[in-house]
Amino acid sequence: MSYLWLLLLIPVVLVAEVLVRTARFKPGPAPQIPEGEEVFDRDKAVENLRTLIRFKTVSNTDPQLEDDAEFQKLIDKLPELYPHVFETCKFERLPDRGLLFTWEGKQHSEPSVLMAHYDVVPVDEAGWSKPPFEAILEDGVVWGRGALDTKVTFNGVLTAADHLLAQGYQPEQDIYFAFSGGEEVNGLGAVHIVDWFEAHGITPALVVDEGGAVVQDVFPGVKQPCGLIGIAEKGMMNVEYTVKSGGGHASAPKPHSPLVALSEACTKIESNPFAAHLTKPVAEMFDTLGRYSNFTYRMIFANLWLFGGVLDSICRKSGGELNALMRTTVAFTQAKGSAGRNVIPSEAKMISNLRLNPQDTMETALDYLKQTVNDASVEMVNLEGMNPSPISETNCPAWDKVAGAVAATWKGCLVSPYLMVQCSDSRHYGRISNHVYRFSAMDLSAEERATIHGNNERIRVETIGRAVEFYIRLMRQC
Repeated sequence: MSYLWLLLLIPVVLVAEVLVRTARFKPGPAPQIPEGEEVFDRDKAVENLRTLIRFKTVSNTDPQLEDDAEFQKLIDKLPELYPHVFETCKFERLPDRGLLFTWEGKQHSEPSVLMAHYDVVPVDEAGWSKPPFEAILEDGVVWGRGALDTKVTFNGVLTAADHLLAQGYQPEQDIYFAFSGGEEVNGLGAVHIVDWFEAHGITPALVVDEGGAVVQDVFPGVKQPCGLIGIAEKGMMNVEYTVKSGGGHASAPKPHSPLVALSEACTKIESNPFAAHLTKPVAEMFDTLGRYSNFTYRMIFANLWLFGGVLDSICRKSGGELNALMRTTVAFTQAKGSAGRNVIPSEAKMISNLRLNPQDTMETALDYLKQTVNDASVEMVNLEGMNPSPISETNCPAWDKVAGAVAATWKGCLVSPYLMVQCSDSRHYGRISNHVYRFSAMDLSAEERATIHGNNERIRVETIGRAVEFYIRLMRQC
């Protein structure tokens, strides 16, 4: 009888533990937010960005398709747009379109680096409602390639600095403005800037680059705007799969032809996703935003020791951003067979793009793919890639500065760490700093986010001003 009572008691204790943990899993005290807005010339900030957009600084993997004159025109225009910056700051040009400004502070022991890139991706002008390089201002919206990615933050940094310099402000510590002109093609501009810091023995106490933004409806059960600051970014690799055969006429096919073998490999990988890993950026995001979620999701996030499998199942079935936060993802993007419709290919290829969870590396990911496919006829090679970035600290003054500037600029938003699933120039700074934060100083709707690298990229005028506000607040803390 005692065993029966024990068996009955176990689920009661389990339910009680879950409910107690859920009840305790609630938001902490709200941070103190300063009142008022920063006063500066907002119209000039808008016009400066419009000027930057008009330069066709399109980067391309084929340098022959780039217009060097457009990049030079933009650089030549900067002293006119930001005169106080050029009067006070030291300006250096580094190889591969690297631009570096040094704003000397009262002290030099804990410098900050504020980043952006001024190159943009190509456009298909036929798909645009407005000309992509005329920076048309209409109904409170500026249209143009680079308006969001990332000429708005390039302009935000320099406009904020120009405003503070005009007031006679000098930061407590040195501030560097580091800009690259080839981020979209994995150029070396940012690498040369990091090399420069290393050569001069400079260890940044704070680095801020593009990344998260203030967004809504991106976390289960949370309706408030969320200011997401990336504390790490996933790695990336492109894997090529090749199967060879003797070819032949399609009228007499042999079994397991190259395309069939590739199809089976693709299906195996799709059916056996990489294991989920609750890394530090994602765990802190769940712990921060999960407290503001509805009861069901709060129960899950408060009791991941019990519901981790449930969360993993939700991620696998839904896919998308939540799933990408939890595991290495595989997207098949290209395939090639024979040139003739009635010819069995003597060689077939396909390519997948992987985004690597911080728990994985290029080597371990390739090993997993080979084990999953388990077919000697399928050759797999890593064409190119990079491992995940180091993970930056959050319980530190550097994080507090960025998080505080976000909370003060977008009042009412929930500030949280997260894992950036895209790649950025900031990954290169992991070798000289563990305080690298990825935040694009904007509040963006899902529709606006979809225009990044797409058609009809555009930005609201108030968003341009908010970006400047953010950098003013951040610079006042540096």
